[in-house]
Amino acid sequence: MLKPTVGPILGHTTTHHARIFLRGDLQNNALVFAGIRYRRRGEESWSKGAFAKLEPMRDMSDVIALNDLAADTDYEYQAGWFSPMNPAHTVDSVQELPLQWPRPIHRLRTRSSEANRPRAYIVGSCRYLRMTAGVPSMPHLGDRIFASISRLAEQAKLPISALLMTGDQIYVDDLNIIAPDREFKEILQKYRAAFSQPHIAKLMASLPTYMILDDHEIEDNWPANKHKTDEHLYRNATKAYELYQASHSPAHTLSANGQLNKQLDKYWYPFTDGDIEWFVTDSRTRRNLSATDRRILDTDQEQALCDWLIHSQARVKFVVTSVMFYPDRKRLGDDAWQAFPEQRLRLLETIRTHRIKNVVFISGDVHGSLCSRLTHSEDPDFEVHTIVSSPLCNSKLLPYAKASTFILNQPLARTAAGDYRHELTGRVISQDNFAHLVVEGDRIEVNYHDRDGKLLQSSSIKLR
Repeated sequence: MLKPTVGPILGHTTTHHARIFLRGDLQNNALVFAGIRYRRRGEESWSKGAFAKLEPMRDMSDVIALNDLAADTDYEYQAGWFSPMNPAHTVDSVQELPLQWPRPIHRLRTRSSEANRPRAYIVGSCRYLRMTAGVPSMPHLGDRIFASISRLAEQAKLPISALLMTGDQIYVDDLNIIAPDREFKEILQKYRAAFSQPHIAKLMASLPTYMILDDHEIEDNWPANKHKTDEHLYRNATKAYELYQASHSPAHTLSANGQLNKQLDKYWYPFTDGDIEWFVTDSRTRRNLSATDRRILDTDQEQALCDWLIHSQARVKFVVTSVMFYPDRKRLGDDAWQAFPEQRLRLLETIRTHRIKNVVFISGDVHGSLCSRLTHSEDPDFEVHTIVSSPLCNSKLLPYAKASTFILNQPLARTAAGDYRHELTGRVISQDNFAHLVVEGDRIEVNYHDRDGKLLQSSSIKLR
């Protein structure tokens, strides 16, 4: 067996289930299979292998689901791919082959079933990796920060539950002015290069990774900048996104046999980690820009989000939106929630009128990081927070956000029932960074680190 050409990437993980993405390669039109075997850490014998047949239409990649795992348990696993000599082999028959598995051993830990134990997460967005003629240009710059995240994950007293990548994991449009990438093959090359750099590959092999797309997975400021000829680009970009990012996410349901249902009808998804719940929105591909019904989330998604907010019993509710929920920008705000004020107000009013506690919006996009608190002039029980983490690696062509980038001296919204007012709870960070969130006791600690892992700033959100 050979090592995966991309991956393994550990995706959605629960108390008893884990999804692992990996890619092989073409072998002269021969059959190709990918496989995973695992064992509890400390045991000698491996499980029977779990296999998938790899197809060119999926770029020789697939996701293998491991089921019936034990909660709160460390596992080791090996992953690889091969082409059997007998062309009649099936996923079932290759289980009997005497395979020599690749030497690397990866680790995963299932979630704890203990509801109220402390949890920690890594959040980041906007990882720029320039490609020139299909080859990454100075890839170590875009990979450096993931080495720092790995060190933090290895040294932290509290295990990291998940890595949340909230948009712009790749830049399809990095050379838009000179030579825009529009073809499926070109976009796939970017994913392969971005996800196979050594530090990010090591990190994603052992830390459950959840992703959602933003505009640069398609085109800058999509769909406002969409042209009539862009349908071809959109189909190719979303197909590649589905293979490399959505494939290992909770957006895919499980079929009766415990494997993933390949059909995908939406990109947004919720998931649960003890008494913490996440709702990862698709704030990019379901937009309606018509003057009569402007929406950043489609009707079904908005309804699902509101129902989740109202009925969830989670102590903390994290809502991921790749573009900023608030504060608003002085310029270029037409790409974020600022341009959809009616829908934003509906969500805020839902939270306020139903007296929902401990809602935190997580976002990226702006190439600057900050924490902000939102209150209501006439309702002392209302409080919502936002945590912004961006970028993981900036381009020299793009500026960092600063405090002066945002509208901070006026209410976010005025209503007959009162004003929604916000304030920064720390300084705006204008450099490459990632956020380390720790939910423990009666607070959320938000720790921002630079690309070398140095602590830049800590903020605290008191839970109610």
